[in-house]
Amino acid sequence: MTRHLTPTAGQLAWQRAGFGMFCHFGINTYFGKEWSDGTLPPSGFDPTDLDARQWVATAAAAGMKYVVLTAKHHDGFCLWQTDTTAYSVRSAPWRSGRGDVVEELATACADAGLGLGLYLSPWDRNAACYSDPAAYDDFYVRQLTELCTRYGPLFEVWFDGAGSEGRVYGWERIMAVVEEHQPGAMIFNMGRPTIRWVGNEDGLAADPCAYVVDQAEGDVGSAQWAGGRYLPPECDVPIRRHWFWQPDDLHTLKSLEHLLAIYYRSVGLGAGLLLNVPPDRRGRLDDHDRPRLLELAAELERRFGSGVDADLQVTADGQVGARLGAATTFDHLVLEEELADGQRVTGHEIVVGGQVIARGGTIGVRRFHAFPEVTADRVEVRLTGDGAGLGAVTAHRTGSPRCPALEEQPAAMAEKVDAKAP
Repeated sequence: MTRHLTPTAGQLAWQRAGFGMFCHFGINTYFGKEWSDGTLPPSGFDPTDLDARQWVATAAAAGMKYVVLTAKHHDGFCLWQTDTTAYSVRSAPWRSGRGDVVEELATACADAGLGLGLYLSPWDRNAACYSDPAAYDDFYVRQLTELCTRYGPLFEVWFDGAGSEGRVYGWERIMAVVEEHQPGAMIFNMGRPTIRWVGNEDGLAADPCAYVVDQAEGDVGSAQWAGGRYLPPECDVPIRRHWFWQPDDLHTLKSLEHLLAIYYRSVGLGAGLLLNVPPDRRGRLDDHDRPRLLELAAELERRFGSGVDADLQVTADGQVGARLGAATTFDHLVLEEELADGQRVTGHEIVVGGQVIARGGTIGVRRFHAFPEVTADRVEVRLTGDGAGLGAVTAHRTGSPRCPALEEQPAAMAEKVDAKAP
């Protein structure tokens, strides 16, 4: 692994955000489809009570920092007032053809202080010009320009490579649009990415969770970069089995324990988590999904909301000691690595009273450790990998003694994930 490449300010801000909401919403919602072929009639898109503010308020209450909307999925149906195609909300009965889902969400995010992300599928099963690469590049650039110039600052632009196997897009032109109009937006997966897909749709990162990679796997094959590139991973996963809301899959709604396991195996390993919570046919978050998400938020607050800060000291041999001030009983430890000069820690151990109570690889923007309760006034962090002796750990926090440890649960729960491609 090539190391010590540094993040941009935007990448570091995105990493610190950590947790976002994915909203798969569109023509598929109204026909019980995951992927449709671009022939479903626009007349079917007719939310009865669309409330983007409810989506955003729920995301904020859950501790999420941004929302990513499928402005156009693979079917080609556009959720904004585009001038490029009639296959859009302009042809739908909703709001008499004058509605704009992207605009309503953008306003709600701006008012709540959440970042706005937009998913614009390169693969388009409705556009007649898709078979002509040059013509479609013109078409796609116009769509992207609309999204990049009408709705304020974008936090993330999501390029899904599904369906594009073997297709070459004009990425120089496409990326020029983003770089001109939304230079601060993070780019997911394709073009000139600044963040990468974790490699699965189960919401699970791995340890080590490397931010600098010289190769990344995606829907359209492997991308490689000589000398490496700083590309922190994003983990995407649906709260149910399907990505678009379906009327018959309530039984697949993930349990609180499953969601906690995902959170520990993504955010807790230093990756970002994008949890899909799809609006239903009313245009509101489902009455079962929303309480489950808020239940997750409440449990995370209980576990991590009242930690004890540690006074850090670097020892003569470059190791890190954390003084808690008084004897404290705890079963979680949260570590943070200073990343301004790049990711450096590749191995570490947590030592209390001379005993190793936890160990791992990378630390990154955040790292959770859960273990049986211990009582101590000092914790030692030994750097054991290539980064040993760098003193790169900059923040520590102990968890509430009331938190049940999840030492084994995330790995066990990972085997039970059932997810389909977005």
